Amino acid sequence: MSMQTILILILIGLCAGILSGFVGVGGGVIIVPALIYFMSMSQMEAQGTSLFVLLLPVGILAVINYSKHGTINWKFGLIIALTFIVGGYFGSKIALKINPAYVKLIFGVLMAYVSFRMIMSGINTFSDES
Repeated sequence: MSMQTILILILIGLCAGILSGFVGVGGGVIIVPALIYFMSMSQMEAQGTSLFVLLLPVGILAVINYSKHGTINWKFGLIIALTFIVGGYFGSKIALKINPAYVKLIFGVLMAYVSFRMIMSGINTFSDES
């Protein structure tokens, strides 16, 4: 592995970690597109690699910080975590059975939709303050 590749991977990890700690995103939103566009991975390889990263306790220090400030709903988190495991299993089964181009399209549309909703929500919040 070249030094350039290692540096790109380090930057992807740092950006994903910073955004994860800052706004709660990182895995799919940052790592998957970065691996596709900067490391020339396929959609499926990028998703698999991102899931591997999430398999480890990558967010533990951020969780500790949020916990110290009392900003974690442990009951909600536990329910989501347990069902996330089941959903992840079935989602991966489906994704691996269909054309990767469709998976990439669905991923892109989902990110665009969520982005649009968040942008509009932010604009509405600013206009309510005036």
